[in-house]
Amino acid sequence: MRSIRWWYGMLVALVCLTAAAEEPASYRAGSERFAREMARKHDFDKNELAGLMRQAHYSRKVMDAIRRPFEAKPWHRYRPIFLTAKRIRSGVAFWRENRKSLERARAVYGVPPEIITAIIGIETNYGANLGRYRAIDALSTLGFSYPKRADFFRKELEELLLLAQEEAIDAVGLRGSYAGAIGLPQFIPSSYRAYGVDFDGDGRRDLRQSKADAIGSVGNYLDRHGWKTGEPVTFPARVAGGTPQGITPAGKRPVKPITSLNQLKAAGIVAGKHLPGSTRATLIRLDAPGPEYWLGLGNFYVITHYNHSNLYAMAVYQLSREIRAAYESERFIRK
Repeated sequence: MRSIRWWYGMLVALVCLTAAAEEPASYRAGSERFAREMARKHDFDKNELAGLMRQAHYSRKVMDAIRRPFEAKPWHRYRPIFLTAKRIRSGVAFWRENRKSLERARAVYGVPPEIITAIIGIETNYGANLGRYRAIDALSTLGFSYPKRADFFRKELEELLLLAQEEAIDAVGLRGSYAGAIGLPQFIPSSYRAYGVDFDGDGRRDLRQSKADAIGSVGNYLDRHGWKTGEPVTFPARVAGGTPQGITPAGKRPVKPITSLNQLKAAGIVAGKHLPGSTRATLIRLDAPGPEYWLGLGNFYVITHYNHSNLYAMAVYQLSREIRAAYESERFIRK
């Protein structure tokens, strides 16, 4: 009778052969070239780096996932993914359990607790789902075999190896999203290095285990991208006659707010909130399934830096409102 060890060895060999069969020639050639460049550019040990890159594998699942992102869905199908009773309840629990860190982030960065909570809730369900793809596989696959954005992902693979060196992280075992985003806030490696903060004071920036570090890092990210304390994010708008005159609404892709409310009013767009006429905004149209109009302000645009999608920013905003309402209701009941 064959031993379990023999069968296990055969299974591993079969998996490796299957992976090799799927792997395009560009992948291994790109991996070897990348290892040489990193050794020269950052003084990595050439042999150690080559050994590390041999542990990275091409992933067909990563390629499939990046071609069907959630943000490709229409708003009326995208919204229910994140605006659920369970995610709202979990957001209230997260806020309650991390109240001190969230209040300190508000004091330091000016970002409300519900916005930070909603972002972490959408990204990883408050840390319950940090991702199932090895970051090194995701970034090498896209960096070597996805020409459309290969330069970006090769740069993020470089950032991952530098991050692993700086923070003593296992670059091979680290898991995240299909695009290589990691930790509770799902920062890509360059954002981790640039905006990650040690918010719990333990001498490390640990966005995988420390909720305080994740909270502080999200606050820092939004602040550094221009968050304005106390200013609104977005509000609904009504279009007279059903069609804006001379104004082309933004769809899923973000557009910097440069049109004044006075100009929008002249085009037949009625704001649902009283603000100075000089306030800059972007008219946004969402399919719900009929047209639904909103005016995105500066803070809305800041959120789109986190994920370049108006759908994402709107989901963050609406989830944050639901979490705050539930949190305040819970506090009132407890009183």
